[in-house]
Amino acid sequence: MKTMSSAKPAPVPSGPADSKAVQSGEARSSAIMAAGTLVSRFLGFAKTWMLAAALGLGSTVNDTFINANNLPNLIFLLVAGGVFNAVLVPQIIKASKAPDKGADYISRLLTLAVLVLLVLTLAITLLAPSVIQLTTQGYSPQQKALAVSFAFWCLPQIFFYGLYALLTQVLNAHGAFGPAMWAPIVNNIVAIAGLGMFIGIMGANAVNPHTVDNWGSFQTLLVAGFSTIGVVAQTAILLIPVFRLRLGLRPRFGWRGVGLGHAAKLSVWTLATAAVGQLAFLYVMRIATIPGGERLRLAQAGDPAAESIPGNAVLEVASQLYLLPHSIIALSLATVLFNRMTRASQDGDRAALRSALSHGLRTMAVATVFGALALFALAGPLGMFFSGGVRQDGVMLAQTLTILALSTPFMSANFMMSRVFYANEDARTPFFIQLVLALVNVVAAFVIQFLPFDQIIFAIATLYTGGNILSVIVSAIFLRRLLGHLDGPRIASSYIRMGYAALGSALAGAVALWLLGSYNPDGFVWSDRIAALVTIVVVGPVMLAVYFLLLKMFRVTELQDLLQPLLGRLRRRAAPAEQGTEPRAQGAAEVRRVPERATVSVDTGLIPRISGEFDAASFRAGPDIPDEDTFPYSRQAGPEGGYLPAEDLPSTAQGGLGRGDVPLPGRRTYQGPAGHNPYFPFNRKKKK
Repeated sequence: MKTMSSAKPAPVPSGPADSKAVQSGEARSSAIMAAGTLVSRFLGFAKTWMLAAALGLGSTVNDTFINANNLPNLIFLLVAGGVFNAVLVPQIIKASKAPDKGADYISRLLTLAVLVLLVLTLAITLLAPSVIQLTTQGYSPQQKALAVSFAFWCLPQIFFYGLYALLTQVLNAHGAFGPAMWAPIVNNIVAIAGLGMFIGIMGANAVNPHTVDNWGSFQTLLVAGFSTIGVVAQTAILLIPVFRLRLGLRPRFGWRGVGLGHAAKLSVWTLATAAVGQLAFLYVMRIATIPGGERLRLAQAGDPAAESIPGNAVLEVASQLYLLPHSIIALSLATVLFNRMTRASQDGDRAALRSALSHGLRTMAVATVFGALALFALAGPLGMFFSGGVRQDGVMLAQTLTILALSTPFMSANFMMSRVFYANEDARTPFFIQLVLALVNVVAAFVIQFLPFDQIIFAIATLYTGGNILSVIVSAIFLRRLLGHLDGPRIASSYIRMGYAALGSALAGAVALWLLGSYNPDGFVWSDRIAALVTIVVVGPVMLAVYFLLLKMFRVTELQDLLQPLLGRLRRRAAPAEQGTEPRAQGAAEVRRVPERATVSVDTGLIPRISGEFDAASFRAGPDIPDEDTFPYSRQAGPEGGYLPAEDLPSTAQGGLGRGDVPLPGRRTYQGPAGHNPYFPFNRKKKK
């Protein structure tokens, strides 16, 4: 069999038991990550619902707050996110294998990062008026003043996002994956508490409309202030498990020889990819602020047409709903399969790499294809539920969601395909793909700004849908050059059968919705938000049951692969007791579980972030997979026995644009043997 690199030794064959054990470990890790994401998303939607109730989905105040609250995450990803992904994280991983568990090195790295983050955050916060000027268009002086007020409260989140990312990787490098998974829940709870106080003290928007004219500093504190306090709490709670590691972290200065300069040079392509994507997204978000300013002018003039102009708050909520299947299923599965892709790439096994990609695309499609049709069918009830009680806002949200929903499988498929490039240590190809998508987004957004104001948000949603489809096409072209073929007939067959099953499910849902009056302006669904929730609770399970039935009829075997984590956990409940009576095999190696990879999800790459809301999953590490003692074909770990391949191994990068021997930024960063950096030896005697 032809391999990707002749320099690689032949892969070590693995037996059926090994393969099953690896897949079982992947399934468990995927299920745990999905469960944590599901809880966080549920609370996130509760926060979104309360925000709409407090401010109104279609209100100018809500549009202005969402724009200001999204800025910290976008600026962090633009200025520092790529550096954290590609430079700092690999250094933390490597340092954690030192005799002192990386205490000295990580202390210096954290000290440097905290100082840089403080200066960056302080400078950007002081420049809040200029930041608002650059990121908005068409705001009146009154709305711009409110945006600046929100920004002064929200921009300090940049510091805590960066610190959260660093603390997460310190924990992940030492095998502690749980705290970072559940910390965002604290963030949502704090924000929900602030919004609850707002509604209790100031009243809901439906009862007491909140406008730019009657807005005050106390209201800003309850909305924007508690949003920032939530981010602070999310970061602070990670300090508890970090202290429990007993690393003895403390401020330490002197960064000569740390190796960040060399790592940054290797990381130029990843940093450029992140910058291009975020700059394009910021420009599109600038265009999305235009309708809000026009709606305020029409409302102040008493024109009823203001009520039919959707703003960026509508786009934000629709994006959160549309991202749900991707974030719960696809993101978790892709993060887990990235380990298998990396092993296949290191072994030069092109067939195994193709098999992992095919398995991931087909398995996640069980959820994403159904999610697309379900969101499309339930767009009306979902729009009304998150509307803040205003029927017109619910209609605009439903219209936006129907545009975004059908591209859900394409977005997730592209995310899975991008993992192949990074597993193969090719950082150049993603940059050129991102560059193409960014140019399309910027040119299209420039044209969109000249459309009628009530069509701009719908046009931006169409732009993202087209971008998701285009990204799959472009990625497939490059991947075919790398892998020869993409197992296309098998993937297409699975998607077609799932599509038929999802279409049948959507038709069943449409009948149920018709019976509940969803297609009548005066129907039950549109009476209030409680009626919309009842409709979702009733129709959703009907659609899911029909979908499962049709999947069985069409013999979609990928359903079993998706359900394996849940079924496997039920079967393993009695396993510990049974295993306790079995004698240990003679000479069996002690099973030592270590996290094989602890690297952030490269979410700043191929896919534009439709939602500006901070997603903690972007900084969540890979799962805990058994090491080489248990599975022999994961043997190419570094000489210190851990996360990265040895420094002297030749690169596996193939098929990228330009030179093919450029490693993934950070993967081959040399900083000498762990614990023996000559610039700050650990046994240095203190001066008296």
